[in-house]
Amino acid sequence: ELKEEFTRILTANNPHAPQNIVRYSFKERAYKPISYVDQMAIHFSLNGNMILKDSDEGRRQSIRLSTAAEKAPVETSAVTSEETEIKDEESTGDTQAAGDEEAEGSGTAEVAEAAEAEEPPRPRVKEQKLANQFNFIERASRTLNNPMRERACQSEPTPCKNFSATANQWEIYDAYVEELQKMERSKEKEKTKVQIAKREEEKKKGRNLTSLESQSDDITKISKAAKIMERMVNQNTFDDIAQDFKYFEDASDEYRDQQGTLLPLWKFQYDKTKRLAVTAISWNPKYKDLFAVGYGSYDFMKQGQGMLLLYTMKNPSFPEYVFGSESGVMCLDFHNDHPYLMAVGFYDGNVAIYNVKKATSQPSYRSSAKSGKHTEPVWQVKWQKDDMDNNLNFFSISSDGRIVSWTLVKNELVHTDIIKLSVEGTTMQGPEGLQLQTLGCGTSFDFHKKIDYLFLVGTEEGKIYKCSKYYSSQFLDVFEAHHMAVDSVSWNPYHLKVFISCSSDWTVKIWDHTIKTPMFIYDLNSAVGDVAWSPYSSTVFAAVTTDGKAHVFDLSINKYEALCTQLVVAKKKNKITHIQFNPVYPVVIIGDEQGHVTSLKLSPNLRRMPK
Repeated sequence: ELKEEFTRILTANNPHAPQNIVRYSFKERAYKPISYVDQMAIHFSLNGNMILKDSDEGRRQSIRLSTAAEKAPVETSAVTSEETEIKDEESTGDTQAAGDEEAEGSGTAEVAEAAEAEEPPRPRVKEQKLANQFNFIERASRTLNNPMRERACQSEPTPCKNFSATANQWEIYDAYVEELQKMERSKEKEKTKVQIAKREEEKKKGRNLTSLESQSDDITKISKAAKIMERMVNQNTFDDIAQDFKYFEDASDEYRDQQGTLLPLWKFQYDKTKRLAVTAISWNPKYKDLFAVGYGSYDFMKQGQGMLLLYTMKNPSFPEYVFGSESGVMCLDFHNDHPYLMAVGFYDGNVAIYNVKKATSQPSYRSSAKSGKHTEPVWQVKWQKDDMDNNLNFFSISSDGRIVSWTLVKNELVHTDIIKLSVEGTTMQGPEGLQLQTLGCGTSFDFHKKIDYLFLVGTEEGKIYKCSKYYSSQFLDVFEAHHMAVDSVSWNPYHLKVFISCSSDWTVKIWDHTIKTPMFIYDLNSAVGDVAWSPYSSTVFAAVTTDGKAHVFDLSINKYEALCTQLVVAKKKNKITHIQFNPVYPVVIIGDEQGHVTSLKLSPNLRRMPK
């Protein structure tokens, strides 16, 4: 143990040196820690001001002093600093100078002695006082810091008003009574309004439709201003998209050899419709930026509530109107002459009419089990021209095989069965000689643009029936169109004989209704959810498939392939359900199963006008 060695390491650091010195920084106006600490420890130091006699500087000083003494016996003026230093060394005044002269050489010394013998003795130079080395004062000057300048402006105060009132029990009671009377009055007004509605609506056609009625509520007074503000904020937020929508034209179309692209614009989504699929889309015939979206579910096992939203392209962040429903919305259609009326079909077989003008989330008119509702989901509804008595009427088609005309008579929906779809060759012999027939399942229909009574019906079996409103017992023609359900059928808006159909059997077919076989067949490698003709050209149509792609065709340019096939929805589980062309702008809107609606702009190659 005694032999064990302990190593001690000596460092150059001073253990007593402080580690946390803080100094005030005038530049930053704050105390700052000093990073570098001096580690040197000084044990003893003394400043002297002696000069060696033998050094060069000592000699020079002694010579200078002696010459100065010869010239002036007494100098009253200030002596240079070098002289004062040499004085400090001399104790007797001239002794040093004499000693130096002696040392310089014996020859010179002799000459000096002879001269001294001749001259009278020199008067003694007065000794000069040295500056006290100890009460030395260091002087420092500090520059001025530039003063901070503050600039302020005073705005005019907003005008205020004092308001005071007492709220007694009877005053509150009076207010409630007044409100009740108002509500009763408004109900009475509505009853009388409905009777006069028909006449008024005709007058109102020329007038503007406003979603805001002049109500007594205070909130409606600022709702218009708030809506404008919201739209302005949204336009600023999505400014790049608005610029693209208005001005961007894809210049690369010139080098694409007739091919085109779809440029994604706004995406419309609403929190409460996240788990619902887009089941219907329709543009408003009057306000070209307004469109309605129906939400429900195509899955038989996942049926729940539905929603009906109206969006405008001026405000992509939030819907203009929100309507809820107990059953999923499956289809909708805007009235051409009364753009505030929407016919809606539901999954539970009911149909309803919504009035956007009314500030309620419930439909204005609705069918019921008593009034002959469908027993299966309603797949499509279409408004018709008013009947002889100027009553509103629309048609609906359902999986129960009935095509029903609904007429609004005295605030009630009255139904008339137009056609019952029967499947040929399925007549069965029932008990006691009854003839039982299997009903076909209608999935879609469309009315001819010019011939009022003519319409097409697509069925779940894949057949398309050409029907007339006046013959309920038989069909004008039957097309063996598809192998699976016909998802959509649509007349061409320009060519009166042509119609298009699409199906889950992956095909889109174009027909002439006077010919039994299709003119064009396109296989899109996935189930086709929807197809739509463009409003600007008789040869352009678009289709969407369940693999998330949109296909745009122009028969005048290429009869065999799509000009544009583009992935619109990226997620694997997501499917596109519907597509619609805007009647005015070069925009399509596409709905999917996640409840999102995407708007896309067609590039110049996809919207060539016919010659």
